[in-house]
Amino acid sequence: MKHFARRLKVQDDINTDYVISGRYKFKIQDPKELAMHIFEDVDPGFASRVKKGDILASGENFGCGSSREQAPLALKQAGFQAIAAKSFARIFYRNAFNIGLLLVECNTDFIDDGDELELDIERGKLKNKSKGLILDIKPIAPVIKKLLEDGGAIEHFKKYGGFKFDKT
Repeated sequence: MKHFARRLKVQDDINTDYVISGRYKFKIQDPKELAMHIFEDVDPGFASRVKKGDILASGENFGCGSSREQAPLALKQAGFQAIAAKSFARIFYRNAFNIGLLLVECNTDFIDDGDELELDIERGKLKNKSKGLILDIKPIAPVIKKLLEDGGAIEHFKKYGGFKFDKT
């Protein structure tokens, strides 16, 4: 399956109110319905262009602001395989991994909307097949990889009745 980039017009400092507007955060409880409104104030129609497995590309400090869990939840429900950015706000980073949304840090300057991307977590690479570029991604800690495999920290906790990690 091919995965494509979905890039926003606004690159840096994407706050969680851009991801999902405050007018929806507390009115809509269904994650599927929330997903239909992602980035509505920044780029109307953005949600309709997202396909399952796409990778959202952005700039510095993605997820800044209040960073309630509705933002990463809506992105995951929209079908994003991962979010690629130069950096992430810390609370958004934690909330995303809690629900099993993969975040990768890399130089996103050479990713345009619609570029075909291939993510290789094990090798730490994000390949932009449209441009013939291979971008290095910041290594993901083994504990985070395990949480992602289990669907996030919440699902890991449910699965094991607490946190369980091999000490290899």
